[in-house]
Amino acid sequence: MSLNRRTLIGAALGLPLAPPALAASPAARSLSVLNLHTGERLAATYWEAGTYVEDALAGLAKVLRDHRTGETHAMAPGLLDLVARLQTEFEIAQPVQVISGYRSPRTNEALRQSGGGGVAKRSLHMHGLAMDIRMPGVDLPRLRDAAWGLQAGGVGYYPGSDFVHVDVGRVRRWAG
Repeated sequence: MSLNRRTLIGAALGLPLAPPALAASPAARSLSVLNLHTGERLAATYWEAGTYVEDALAGLAKVLRDHRTGETHAMAPGLLDLVARLQTEFEIAQPVQVISGYRSPRTNEALRQSGGGGVAKRSLHMHGLAMDIRMPGVDLPRLRDAAWGLQAGGVGYYPGSDFVHVDVGRVRRWAG
């Protein structure tokens, strides 16, 4: 075990020495998703040993792609963290059901023009910063309230369409 200054000070104060592997490796972060439009599923550990796992991030981007155009876009790691926290909080064994992850600018504009029910002109979906989700066994008001409680970004509540929108933009909420 290599001893750094903090370890030596801790030892001098009588604090127990933590094994470096445990002290330096926070818990891994995993996410399980199901794209409802393509039927694709992925369970991935996207963060471990203190860093994001590029292959897992790429796999999640593929599953969360714009199903209308096939275009992929990197999903914000903070968004993945947010959805993973919700999945963990509710102890959901089944994948998070994703209605919309990444949405290309072309798709976004087409949805806006067709009266797509509140599609924002500058939607955060176009930047990989938003997802529309539901979780098996969790009623929408509980999911909405849990997401809002995290104060990690925007939370939209769409009971008529059976999903909650979560994003990592500014903190705000609305109902659609």
